[in-house]
Amino acid sequence: MESHHLINVVDVEATCWDGAPPPGAVSEIIEIGLTVVDLDAGERVGRHRILVRPVRSRVSAFCSELTGLTQAEVDRGIGFADACRLLGREHGAGVRPWASWGDYDRRQFERQCAAARVAYPFGRTHVNAKAVFTEAHGLRRRPGMAQALAHAGLPLEGRHHRGEDDAWNIAALVLDLAERGAWPGRGPGRR
Repeated sequence: MESHHLINVVDVEATCWDGAPPPGAVSEIIEIGLTVVDLDAGERVGRHRILVRPVRSRVSAFCSELTGLTQAEVDRGIGFADACRLLGREHGAGVRPWASWGDYDRRQFERQCAAARVAYPFGRTHVNAKAVFTEAHGLRRRPGMAQALAHAGLPLEGRHHRGEDDAWNIAALVLDLAERGAWPGRGPGRR
């Protein structure tokens, strides 16, 4: 059994459009960013990127501008079912707790797994880091990741709306919350 001092911080990018999707197209995951956080050591210990080839949509110009991902790039990715198996096999997704900024990533996986008839790769322990941050900082509104980094005095590293970079940045926020004793299951002064 995997130790619960390690958590996966996940951020996905999905096909998107400026307005309604084209007829027949649905939003599909095209990048899975995953940063492994060691809560006991207080550091990010792994940084991963999985490109996923969409089958029911294409990367729009709007999506490329937002994420920097192109259709040619994601065409070299792996299938969604293979990506889910990889998460379990190489990243302990089924046993390791995981976190994301908000519930979008969790819901996108749930929707896409159901539509593709693929086993959901994650275990039951999911933490909405945005909700934890909002409560810990006594904010009235839930901030976006970039606003949360600024509020916490942390730098935005890499490109915003790139799954690998966003997971890395969210992991920095998770570590900051853990250091404050505000991360679920982590008391004050406990790393």
